[in-house]
Amino acid sequence: MTRVVGWLGLAVHLAVGFWYAVSGLVVPGWALAGLLVVWTVLLAVGVRLLRRRPALVPLAPLSAVLIWLAVVSAGGAWLGWTA
Repeated sequence: MTRVVGWLGLAVHLAVGFWYAVSGLVVPGWALAGLLVVWTVLLAVGVRLLRRRPALVPLAPLSAVLIWLAVVSAGGAWLGWTA
């Protein structure tokens, strides 16, 4: 059962990657590059967790969503990023 949770967590992480990719419409290029690096690192963490502790894999996409929301919201509020 925990392996299924792990694989579902990775599937959700891939879906979150879509939002990271299309955020180039809102954030400048340098911020998009940073966000994609963060997403890739979290993907690597998710794959590593899948092998060792599959039940913790859903923390990777959850972290990705929270980081994305924080960066895009802060950029919009403090740096004037708009679509």
